[in-house]
Amino acid sequence: MLDRYLPILGWLKTYDRGSLTSDLVAALIVTVMLIPQSLAYALLAGLPAEVGLYASILPLVAYTIFGTSRTLAVGPVAVVSLMTAAAIGNLALPDSDAYLAAAVALAFISGLLLIAMGVLRLGLIANFLSHPVISAFITASGLIIAASQLKHILGVDAGGDNLFEILVALGAQLGHTHLPTLALGAGAVVFLFWVRSRLKPLLVRAGLKPRLADLLAKAGPVLAVAVTTLITAGADLATQGVRVVGTVPQGLPSLGLPDFDAALWQQLFVSALLISLVGFVESVSVAQTLAAKRRQRISPDQELIGLGSANIASSISGGFPVTGGFSRSVVNFDAGAETPAAGAFTAVGIALVTLLLTPLIEFLPKATLAATIIVAVLSLVDFGALKRTWAYSRSDFTAMLATLLLTLLEGVELGIIAGVGLSLLLYLYRTSKPHSALVGKMPGSEHFRNVDRHAVETDPRVLTLRVDESLYFANARFLEDRIEALVADNPRVEHLVLMCPAVNLIDASALESLEAINQRLKDSGVHFHLSEVKGPVMDALKHSPLLRELTGKVFLSQYDAWRELRADQPRENIATIMPSDDSLRDSTSSSCNGCSRSWDSCNSP
Repeated sequence: MLDRYLPILGWLKTYDRGSLTSDLVAALIVTVMLIPQSLAYALLAGLPAEVGLYASILPLVAYTIFGTSRTLAVGPVAVVSLMTAAAIGNLALPDSDAYLAAAVALAFISGLLLIAMGVLRLGLIANFLSHPVISAFITASGLIIAASQLKHILGVDAGGDNLFEILVALGAQLGHTHLPTLALGAGAVVFLFWVRSRLKPLLVRAGLKPRLADLLAKAGPVLAVAVTTLITAGADLATQGVRVVGTVPQGLPSLGLPDFDAALWQQLFVSALLISLVGFVESVSVAQTLAAKRRQRISPDQELIGLGSANIASSISGGFPVTGGFSRSVVNFDAGAETPAAGAFTAVGIALVTLLLTPLIEFLPKATLAATIIVAVLSLVDFGALKRTWAYSRSDFTAMLATLLLTLLEGVELGIIAGVGLSLLLYLYRTSKPHSALVGKMPGSEHFRNVDRHAVETDPRVLTLRVDESLYFANARFLEDRIEALVADNPRVEHLVLMCPAVNLIDASALESLEAINQRLKDSGVHFHLSEVKGPVMDALKHSPLLRELTGKVFLSQYDAWRELRADQPRENIATIMPSDDSLRDSTSSSCNGCSRSWDSCNSP
């Protein structure tokens, strides 16, 4: 029981020297990569650079204890940093100290929500955020993030809460572009794109192994940081107007709980919930992908607790909301991390940087950090997904396009709320009109197929309607109307069978509809039967009056229903597409479904 909530107790039992070596190597590589990322994402969130380092220490330790993924690397990420900036920017806080306090409180609230969802086993909540919606949200967020960083590349002041406002502000400031800043920023962007696409093949041709070449290529931002920092310091560009990170406090953050300001917490609650959901979906997607490559498993419920504890750890150490990062996790995986201990070792590395090396980043240009962000987030932009979704599902495309446009034009919070809401509405709409089909028996078999698609045996006195969806409040009325129309269009019908192989649930509203259908068919002189009802659904029906009042039977299989109900019909009523008696006998003699017993009388499982 304890292992479930403390996964560290499981893998620690088998931890050996080989795992230690692999984790240390991976931690060294991820630490080098995480330094510029943590600084850049703090800048994106509107926070001092050192806050990014603080958010990369204790959260990694907390996830090592409570997380289930062996290779997930937790820390600041682009989308969550943007959502943090959007959430706090709406509060109109008086100064930077209040802004930082709000970010710390946001991380704490997010952590509490994630842990609560984990304890309640709500890991399935990730299923409510459809992939098209998340893809559109990330694409739009990537564009907004990239646009928001152009002010640092140009060396101007330009704000905005959405893409339109940002572009308008940038256009108004183009005449004030600071050329030395532009040279550093644009040079860093070009270099980082070159590193991403060209450096690995170059290193492979030089004789390096592909894996090592890939890891070195991913460390490109560190080289960009080092070179531009040296140029800025050596040429004294800060005095010429190049904006730099400035003095970064040396030492570890002090620990403490956030301010429990009820009014502030109330204002941040919805934003914290959205950050929690988006962060969890992003993190669990990465964790599951990497775990599958090693035939490992993660627990979504425990991942909620792991990410929640990481956010609380970030909060009490002066950080902002964190989650599992895609690029860092992939590097951690490729570098050979064996256990979550690699994250703890990475935290030690970041702590040493915070203690010893912060004076070295005083002259780091903000334009370089902006270039790091731009190159990272543009890899998330996927317009091809729009085309693929349009070709496959117009309703999913509608939700995707709405999420994309609203995020770009109205901001990240409204975009994700609208996308999720529209996805749920479209789901309700689709399932309110489930696919259903009249079916008949395939000649020479015990299978039943759609009469509009196959040549099948039918009987005008026996109608079988197969419904391909669970029955619940949204589609209960649809089923009533469908059956009423079938009976009206087929005056010779004496038996109507509702075939239920795809029905996994019948809720109270649908149960009332079935009772109403049974009564109306009875008044019309038609017997109402059920077939192929699943066990859990049957268990629920046994607690209702439907089975006692049913005018027909519940058949174990549709073939049972066909045999029994057509046995009372004259031969001329059966469609001519019918196998001979011998072939029928051959097709049923060896099958346990060949009997005509109803569900209640059948002893077979």
